[in-house]
Amino acid sequence: MNAADDWLHDSRAVRRVSVYPDAAVEWNSWPASIPAVGQFLREGGREFAPGLTLLVGENGSGKSTLLEGIAMACGLPPEGGSNQGSHSTRPSESRLSEWLRIERSPSAPRWGFFLRAETMHGYYSYLEALPNSPDRDLHELSHGESFNRILDDKLNHPEYVAGLACLDEPEAALSFGSSLRWIAGLAEALQRGTQVICATHSPILASFPGASILELGEWGIRESTWEDLELVGHWRSYLDDPQRYLRHLLD
Repeated sequence: MNAADDWLHDSRAVRRVSVYPDAAVEWNSWPASIPAVGQFLREGGREFAPGLTLLVGENGSGKSTLLEGIAMACGLPPEGGSNQGSHSTRPSESRLSEWLRIERSPSAPRWGFFLRAETMHGYYSYLEALPNSPDRDLHELSHGESFNRILDDKLNHPEYVAGLACLDEPEAALSFGSSLRWIAGLAEALQRGTQVICATHSPILASFPGASILELGEWGIRESTWEDLELVGHWRSYLDDPQRYLRHLLD
């Protein structure tokens, strides 16, 4: 198969996120002032592999900002949901999406979904108000149950053609058991051809076999493995001996 055939048969919803040459980036202001976002912009973007890409980092590292910019550049609503509908309560998004260009594969489905943990209440209200909506009971479920429903009915619904799923900290609602359920659910989504970009603090989700891991921090962005993540090292150390941390916090 030659390069032209590879291009035509490439099913990635996002092959590469590049930066417009004439993008009016404000380098000394947020979000470009975040080291990871600034590096992403200076390097002209990044190619994204098929399957699952994980953005891992501390609060403020830029993983959610970067994911939001990519999702919006793909035409997904900034407060979550699919590209088949949109709602808004209070705009708070950065200008990052205006600077990004999405390079898609010709055969890639255009369906996409953005799960943004902090705005799901508004998304549920939007769904509740739709005529003949099958999702009117999401507010009646627990936080975790509603996220599991989203996994089943949005990301893995058999009637939806696989495309792109952008997930912003889904673990915010998940117990240990539900996190494992999401591992299985993401595996099912990937098998159907969905490409997933997920920002996470969860060592469980970050352990997904074969995922591409990008670690974000004060250094910028670097490729990593699960074993080498600072997140995993801290959790291992804490669970091995909580007093190692607590004595410094509570004395």
